[in-house]
Amino acid sequence: MAKAKAKTKTATRAAKKATKPKAKAVPSGMHALSPHLVCAGAADAIAFYKKAFDAAEMIRMAGKDGKLMHACVQICGSSVMLVDENPEWGMLSPKSLKGTPVTILLYVPDVDAFVARALKAGATVRMPVADMFWGDRYGVIEDPFGHHWSVATHMRDLTEKELRKAMQSAMPKA
Repeated sequence: MAKAKAKTKTATRAAKKATKPKAKAVPSGMHALSPHLVCAGAADAIAFYKKAFDAAEMIRMAGKDGKLMHACVQICGSSVMLVDENPEWGMLSPKSLKGTPVTILLYVPDVDAFVARALKAGATVRMPVADMFWGDRYGVIEDPFGHHWSVATHMRDLTEKELRKAMQSAMPKA
């Protein structure tokens, strides 16, 4: 009798598992690739991104010490995760690392207006906005937390042949 009950419980569990809807591989509202930024002051970074990039806050989860363990904002339709710096977990910000090798590319409708707004909010220019040989109007800024953002508005499409020719003209020694 006990074996029959155990078999029935196992079969019931398997049936429930089989009928449970499968979660999407990429959750709703997310993209397959999203940056996850470590910030010395993630709450301040969220405030900056709201002001400078018109970010929308999706979620904020603080630990007992008040530091953000997880946060997510949406910038131009893409998700950006944030967490407070925590050296104990090996999570260091660009400020602690004395720089970053990563630049995040963000396409926007009007790069000049976007960069002007970011500068007003406290970003600094790393590369002024200019028309580029690859067809974008493009510039690079650094946010107050040490993250680099290349910001662009696509202006014209080029074939691979046109792109190579434009690169050769712009950078003859490359």
